Amino acid sequence: MQAVAYCRPSVLESAAGGQHLGLETSRGTTPSGVQDHPRFFAGFLTSPQVASAGLLAVADVAAARYYQPQLRASLDPVVTGNGDRLRFESFSGCCGVYARLDVLRSGLDDGEVGHGTTNVDVNNPLREALSRIGPDDPLHLRVGPEEMAVTTLDGPVVEKKVPLPDRWLRGFAEAQVIAAGFDLRAELPAAEAVRFLRSLPRSGPRGAASGPRWVVPAGRALRPTTRPVPGAVCLPGPERLAALQRVLRHATALRVYGPAVTGGAAATSSAWEAVLPGMRLTLTLSPDASRGFSGEGGVLDALATDEAAEDAELIAVLLAWEPRVDVADLATASGLTPERVRAALVRLGTSGRVGYDTAEAAYFHRELPYDAGRAERHNPRLRDARALVAAGAVAQDGALATVTAEDGHVHRVREEKGVLSCSCLWWAKYRGGRGPCKHALAVRMARRGTAAVERDVARVDGGVR
Repeated sequence: MQAVAYCRPSVLESAAGGQHLGLETSRGTTPSGVQDHPRFFAGFLTSPQVASAGLLAVADVAAARYYQPQLRASLDPVVTGNGDRLRFESFSGCCGVYARLDVLRSGLDDGEVGHGTTNVDVNNPLREALSRIGPDDPLHLRVGPEEMAVTTLDGPVVEKKVPLPDRWLRGFAEAQVIAAGFDLRAELPAAEAVRFLRSLPRSGPRGAASGPRWVVPAGRALRPTTRPVPGAVCLPGPERLAALQRVLRHATALRVYGPAVTGGAAATSSAWEAVLPGMRLTLTLSPDASRGFSGEGGVLDALATDEAAEDAELIAVLLAWEPRVDVADLATASGLTPERVRAALVRLGTSGRVGYDTAEAAYFHRELPYDAGRAERHNPRLRDARALVAAGAVAQDGALATVTAEDGHVHRVREEKGVLSCSCLWWAKYRGGRGPCKHALAVRMARRGTAAVERDVARVDGGVR
């Protein structure tokens, strides 16, 4: 369980000069260290109704389960101050949808934006009040407690306890890694975006599962296609885009992101971004409504190497809550290659210390207010692979390796063009589409360990000579 404590409930109040929205913060991380109730912003919003709709959309995802919806889900959104913008993030209870509202500098009328990350309280009375914000209502936003409350705070008066599954934390990490492989595939103008999104089903299929949907750009529109073709984008579980309906009438464009696909490709993730006045709302979907991000395995290779762990510690020191992390600058400052910097950023993503912005094709610095490191410690494939290496179950013979599993079965792992394949059932089922199996991970770990020993021996021999 995760205890989230606030000074008081977040509230929308009428006052002289317009509405005042006070979003209460919990314990979070800032440049000066951990604070109980950090304050990130106080000022007016340029588009109050749009910002309210965007915040409600993020809250919708936080409270939703798109797979097995009868199960309860309620997780407070996360807010990050990046100096020039505010980011509100959430993840669905089923681990299949990631939402982020970026309120950019042009969306903030005045006020300085601080730096740090924490939870923010979005309660039911506040949701009802936000839904009534009119287009001409001035809205003053405060993220963090009142100045007087900061100095006179005796302790939290509101506390929530919510389950925080390891799957949810792993999903947050996997979503960033997968999005880093996306490119912009289509951009629809406002009218076409409205037509397309309103044509989508509002609920998932009942009974037998349906296959993945695909769309392909056609001029300034999207048309459905029955199979993946070059340039197509997967739309897995279109009902999971329902949160975009909150902001649809305010959107000026819809941008669609996804990986490169070829004919016969399996279902993939995709990101759908509503461009709003001074803001962006992005929903990233897992490859299937029944398939959460937590099982995708995109971070496992980065977690399996000690080198990436050491590099991540170095890169973490150099991060300064940047809204856009520049890989080249980090490479220069750290003395690492750009490839090692990217691997280190993936590693940091597994502990919630960086996110990925598809609109700017760049990582950004934030610190999730959870013990996100347990997502790495408790990852079942990673844990099992380390146990196999520790048990001496890996035998190497050039490009071929054998791994003796706990039950005595022998699996053969082969490397071809840098890709490891395995004779196990996991590989036969997914063909690497959900990351490496535990046997391939164990071989990767064993080979990296051997290489490290050989480097150490070479250094010693070189020193002696």
